[in-house]
Amino acid sequence: MGDKEIGSFPATPRTGSAAPTPPISAPPSQLHSPSLTRSPLLSTDDHIQPASKTPKSSTPRIRTPRFITPLGSPIRRALKLTRLDPHDAWLPITESRNGNAYYAAFHTLCSGIGIQALVLPVAFTFLGWSWGIITLTVAFIWQLYTLYLLVHLHESPETGMRYSRYLQLCNATFGEKLAKWFALFPILYLSAGTCITLIIIGAQSCRLFFNTVCGGTCSAQPPTNAEWYLIFTSAAVLLSQLPNLNSIAGVSLVGAITAIAYCTLIWVISVVEGRMPGVSYNPVKGRTEVIRIFDILNALGIIAFAFRGHNLILEIQATMPSDEKHPSRVPMWKGVKIAYTLVAMCLFPLAIAGYWAYGQMIPVDGGMLTALFAFHGQDTSQFLLGLTSLCVIISSLSSFQIYGMPAFDDMESLYVKKKKEPSPWWLRLIFRALFGYLCFFAAVAIPFLASFAGLIGGITLPVTLAYPCFMWVKVKKPKVYGPNWWLNWSLGLFGMALSGLLIAASLFVIIDNGVEFSFFNPA
Repeated sequence: MGDKEIGSFPATPRTGSAAPTPPISAPPSQLHSPSLTRSPLLSTDDHIQPASKTPKSSTPRIRTPRFITPLGSPIRRALKLTRLDPHDAWLPITESRNGNAYYAAFHTLCSGIGIQALVLPVAFTFLGWSWGIITLTVAFIWQLYTLYLLVHLHESPETGMRYSRYLQLCNATFGEKLAKWFALFPILYLSAGTCITLIIIGAQSCRLFFNTVCGGTCSAQPPTNAEWYLIFTSAAVLLSQLPNLNSIAGVSLVGAITAIAYCTLIWVISVVEGRMPGVSYNPVKGRTEVIRIFDILNALGIIAFAFRGHNLILEIQATMPSDEKHPSRVPMWKGVKIAYTLVAMCLFPLAIAGYWAYGQMIPVDGGMLTALFAFHGQDTSQFLLGLTSLCVIISSLSSFQIYGMPAFDDMESLYVKKKKEPSPWWLRLIFRALFGYLCFFAAVAIPFLASFAGLIGGITLPVTLAYPCFMWVKVKKPKVYGPNWWLNWSLGLFGMALSGLLIAASLFVIIDNGVEFSFFNPA
């Protein structure tokens, strides 16, 4: 590169007192990346220093890219130079930045539709027809609004940063201490906890598929439940060796297609087979008024749990190129709109058709999938039942990759922080295998995790519905007491209060109804 300066606008005159900025090190691939973000685990002191060991190539001073602030902005005039942090070019989430609206739609759809949608009719048994539909609609609109906020918070013209990870944005907005207290656990659960749940559901679906295809006709001895868990986990670990988030776009596409397929197959079969004899739509009433209120709140938690994936939106957007004329929020929002149109076409028919077909008879564990095999296992085509199970397996394998990617990113950032170089392939393999088999151990140890849908929904609700509103007020600073200010403060505070109520109600329902804690005894 010589003494050539990288810049997207004319050099800014320096004052006589301005000290020259020392050169920094960066790998060649970083020069074409618009990212100026740091890993959430990397502090300011972790920047590569010019006097220490450097990557293979180095560059001189680097001018601020055009997208950081509008031309003529006071911030642009104040920030004469900035330093690129090369760490992002070595981490799985930001290693490749050639994504587009279609990739965003694939990833968003794969993370937005999951097995948790199949228990939506369970919430309707407590809420009834009217309140069930109203609540589901309000929750969908609310989470779509917070998605819009996150997409537009990804890039900060004021600071020149791209917040490529949800926790990174929380740190920048609330401070590291508050972010650790209020955001770290829900985000970790939405990553690792979802992967554990996917192993449980995927393994159970493998067993259903085997019994449907081979039951009664094969002489082969079926694997044990724990072996099904191991088979599914090994397949997920093998698939997780794809290097970065952009490289799994095809996997996300397959996962999205199979998720839409099994959601559609389940509700269509349920409608075609007709309502169950003696079906009742009267909301379930507890023994006392207090129990009834807690049951309703637990149902709201189930609905909240159905809308997951917000913790991955910033990561998905980080895979896109961005500049001042073509900010990443434009293709990202286009992809989100496509994805959530399809999400709505899956979730609403599942909830409404499932409640219509089974009413209060819908199983609490497994929801629509369990009901399909329990009520229609004998009178439905074995091909359709096997196809449904196969689609659940493939979708779970695909979702495991995108939910595991933040964990892979965090683990590799520990090595990058220490060594100031990208992780070698063998270490990447060890990290991902370690994560996968730790999730396998947790799935075998606590196979009843899927029974806590309401509690999980309450714990993770702020990540989806509350924190984006607070971050918007903090970062964008809308006019105090203006409509936008009131809207975001109201939604944020209501979301936090609702989260507390849902957690309390879910714990009460779990204690009141009882849960069979079958540790190390996978069903």
